[in-house]
Amino acid sequence: MAEKKEKKEKIPRQPMPEQKPEIRRRNFEEVPIGYTPETAMLEASRCLQCKKPSCVEGCPVQVDIPGFIGFIKDGDFTGAIRHLWTKNSLPAVCGRVCPQEIQCEGRCVVGKKGEPVAIGNLERFAADYERKNGSGDLPPKQSPTGKKVAVVGSGPSGLTVAGDLVVKGHDVTVMEAFHKPGGVLVYGIPEFRLPKEIVFSEVNFLERLGAKVECNTVVGRTVSLDELFEEGYDAVYLGVGAGLPRFMNLPGENLIGILSANEYLTRANLMKAYRFPEVDTPIPIGKDVVVLGAGNVAMDSARTAMRLGADRVRIVYRRSREEMPARGAEIHHAEEEGIELFLLTNPTKFVGNEEGRLTGMECLKMELGEPDESGRRSPVAIEGSEFHMDCDLVIVAVGSGANPLLTQSTPDMKLNKWGYIEADPETGKTTKKGVWAGGDIVTGAATVILAMGAGRKAADSIHEYLTWGW
Repeated sequence: MAEKKEKKEKIPRQPMPEQKPEIRRRNFEEVPIGYTPETAMLEASRCLQCKKPSCVEGCPVQVDIPGFIGFIKDGDFTGAIRHLWTKNSLPAVCGRVCPQEIQCEGRCVVGKKGEPVAIGNLERFAADYERKNGSGDLPPKQSPTGKKVAVVGSGPSGLTVAGDLVVKGHDVTVMEAFHKPGGVLVYGIPEFRLPKEIVFSEVNFLERLGAKVECNTVVGRTVSLDELFEEGYDAVYLGVGAGLPRFMNLPGENLIGILSANEYLTRANLMKAYRFPEVDTPIPIGKDVVVLGAGNVAMDSARTAMRLGADRVRIVYRRSREEMPARGAEIHHAEEEGIELFLLTNPTKFVGNEEGRLTGMECLKMELGEPDESGRRSPVAIEGSEFHMDCDLVIVAVGSGANPLLTQSTPDMKLNKWGYIEADPETGKTTKKGVWAGGDIVTGAATVILAMGAGRKAADSIHEYLTWGW
């Protein structure tokens, strides 16, 4: 047995094949190509099948990670996806966009002496294999309860709630303001990172389970929460996200050529501007592009600008590389594609020509001072370090605020000082009876998997309420 274990530890982590940077930087096809069945089985054999798996503790939806990996190791890919579905209704999405390096893989025992098991890549493989080769069989459902639930917003938390409640026998209707379901998965994350056919396939899975999806429905405008209850809904879940654009309030911010990452990515992704002229959604095409911010949204914006034909793309961030909030993989991919990082740099005003078009930006060099309340060191301006940066397009990706459309029309639901809904972190219950909330509208902008974790807790609480009462 000892000899076998030694052999297992010698298997290196299997790299995910990818498009070459010089090719992918000008196309919108997915960057990673995916594992073959043989590679997936080899990578799965690296898992130690721990009796007390710490990787599961790192997963906000508590996927039985050794369990599904064991199925892949044995070549039972159908068993793997069935096992995943018991905890995660969006495995193809999570396998692509979860920050595994700080969650499940960050806790992996194999990673203590080498590289962790590629849990995200294996999750993606199981979901992709089912989509391409599966029988289309569905997991079992409980008998109908006769209870109706409205899920407002079809992003990751809303889809999780819908998936959990429909298999428990409830009648679920998902209401989406846009013309396509998926929320931030569709309007925010670009095609090259999360192909939209995969999102729609996951939504279709929920519809085949029995969930109804109604698009072009702006709850809070076309219908109020009280009207939903009058229409016969027994419970409502709010997963409307944090899609309110945030700007920096700098002089010159109204010049032509400055726009929010929210608008830029929505045009490119949901409205398919990247497929011009086949799709005629207008989008500004900059040749010298600057993206302000350093999170995943900033990386998505910069990499989109490069693919749309920019000659130069720079990310301007007021802190150092260590403080960049984006995933390491996203920063790595961006740099491989020729995107430049201008760190410890802060814009102070935008400059334009007589036609009101952006031509450049005034900036200051920064240095790091004492840590702020979040533990990150605060940037401090260096006196006399002003300089000018030419640019013809600026995309502002410095965070976003709570979506106010629904909350402003529901005065009897408590909000915090930033406009986010106050909800119990363990159950998702709001101050309004029969209403739950979760995801970015409660926490502020966070990750897909954390939104799904909130959806899971809320679904359990809603089921309890529908069974036993508030």
